[in-house]
Amino acid sequence: MHRVRTACLLAVLWLGAMVLPGHGARADAFADLASPQLAAVTAAISTLATSDDPQAGAALLALGERSLFAAPDGNVYIRHGESVVEARTGQPVASVPEGLKPIRLNNRIRTALAGAQAGRELLAPQPATRLRAADALYARHDPAMLPVVEHALAVEKDATVRTRLTEVRAATILGQPPAPDALAPRLEAVRALAAAGGPEARGILAALAQSDAEAPALRHEAQAAVSRIDWHLRAWGVAQNAFYGLSYGSVLLLAATGLAITFGVMGVINMAHGEMMMIGAYVTWMVQQAIRATVPALEPVVILVAIPVAFVVCGALGIVIERGLIRFLYGRPLETLLATWGLSLILQQAVRSIFGPTNIAVQTPGWLSGSVAVGGMDITLNRLAILVFAGLVLGGLMLVLRRTPLGLQMRAVTQNRRMAALMGIRTPRVDALAFGLGAGLAGLAGVAVSQIDNVSPNLGQSYIIDSFMVVVFGGVGNLWGTLAAALALGMGGKVLEPTIGAVSAKIAILVLVILYIQRHPRGMFPVRGRGVES
Repeated sequence: MHRVRTACLLAVLWLGAMVLPGHGARADAFADLASPQLAAVTAAISTLATSDDPQAGAALLALGERSLFAAPDGNVYIRHGESVVEARTGQPVASVPEGLKPIRLNNRIRTALAGAQAGRELLAPQPATRLRAADALYARHDPAMLPVVEHALAVEKDATVRTRLTEVRAATILGQPPAPDALAPRLEAVRALAAAGGPEARGILAALAQSDAEAPALRHEAQAAVSRIDWHLRAWGVAQNAFYGLSYGSVLLLAATGLAITFGVMGVINMAHGEMMMIGAYVTWMVQQAIRATVPALEPVVILVAIPVAFVVCGALGIVIERGLIRFLYGRPLETLLATWGLSLILQQAVRSIFGPTNIAVQTPGWLSGSVAVGGMDITLNRLAILVFAGLVLGGLMLVLRRTPLGLQMRAVTQNRRMAALMGIRTPRVDALAFGLGAGLAGLAGVAVSQIDNVSPNLGQSYIIDSFMVVVFGGVGNLWGTLAAALALGMGGKVLEPTIGAVSAKIAILVLVILYIQRHPRGMFPVRGRGVES
C-alpha cells in the first residue's frame, strides 16, 4: 500500500512538472526575462545589471536588439542569424531548439534596459563613460537602480564622478515613495540636490515641495532649496545674457569703428555702411567655397584666410565709392545721406540678383564649435572668438591711428581740416583712405557676423541703426567712446530682453540714449580740437 501511494505521488509530481511552463529551466534572472509578468522582467533586468556574471551584459544587449529568444522549456537563447547560443552559459547549441519565440520588448522594458545599461557603464574603466552614465541615471532617478548607484559610489575614486554619483543617489532616494522611517535620508538627499542646483534638481525639489504625501519638514526644506536654486538660476541667467551682450557689442564695435572714422574724419553719414558688412559676410562665404573646391586641406583655417580678403575687398570698394560718389557731395550732408541710402539699395539688389534672396550658411570651423561650461553659463567658442577678435582689431586700429603717418594725418583732419590742409596734408587722399579703412572694418564685422548670424542681402540693415547709435552715444570720432558705447548698448539690450521683451528693450535703450544725448550732445567721450569745437 505504501509503495502504491509513493508511486502515485511521484506520478503526480511528474505530470505537474510536465504541464507547468518552463519546467526545464532553472529559476533565475535569465529565466525571468521570459516571464509574462512585466514586473518580473524588469526585476530580472535590474538583477542582471548588478550581476558580475559576464553573460548578463550579453543577455541584456540581446534583449535590446530583439535577438533574445525563449524556448517552450523556459530556457533563453541568443540568436544571431543561424548561430544560437544559450544565454545563461554562452555555449553554442548543437541544434536550434524547436518553438523559439522572441522575448517581447515594450516601452517599459526599454526604459528598464536603458537604466540597466547606464548602471553597467557606471563600472566602466573610463571616467568619461562613468560620468555619462551618471548623467543618464540622474535624469531617470529610477528607484530600482539605487543598489547599482550605491555600489558604484562605494568603489568610485574620481572626484567629479563621485560628486555626480552623490547627486544621482540623492535624486534616486527622492524618487522612492515616502516612508515614515526614511525622513532623515530624504532630508539629506534634499540638501544634496540643493547644493547641486540646476533646473533638474529644481524640478525634483519643486515636486516634493508641493506633494501632500511628504512630511512637513521635508516640504519646507524642499521649498527653501527651490528658492535658493531660483536665485542662483536668475543670477547665472543674467550673466549668460551679459555674455551674449558682450559678443553682440563686439560686433557693434567692429561695425561702429568704421562708421566712427568716416563720420568723424569726413563728416559723412554713410547709410551704405551696413552693406559693407553684408559684402564682408558674402566674401567669407565665397572664400570658404573656393577653398573647399580647390584646397580642402585649408578648410579648418578658412576663417583666418577670409579676414584679410574681406578687409581688402571691402576697403577697395570703399575707396571706389568715395572717389566715384562721396567726394562730389562734401559739404552737403542731406544729399550725402540720400546718395548713400540709394547706394545701399543698389548693393542689396545686386547681391540679391547674384546670390539669391535666401539665407546662405557659412560653416563654422570645428575649433570654433562647442562651448565651455562656467558655473551655470555656456561660453560658446564662436562668440568668445568674436570678442577676442574685436579686441585685436580695436588694438590694431589704435596702433595705426597713433603710430603711423596715415593715423597722424587722419587725426589732424579730424580736429581741424583747414589747418591740416594748410600744413600740406592732402586731405582728399586722407578722405579716400579713411573711407576705405572704415569700409574694410565693416568687412571684418561681416566676417564676425557670418559665424553667429544668417548671411542674407538684408544683413546690414539689422546693424546699421545700432551702429549709428553707438557712434553718437560714444562720441563722434572717439574709439574709446565707441568701445564703451558698443559694450553698454549690447549688454544693456540683452540683459533687458528677457524681462521686457526684445522690442521693448530696444525702445528703452533708444529712450535712454536720447535722454543722455540731450544732456551731453557730443556723447560720452567728445573729441577735443579747435576745429571740432568751433
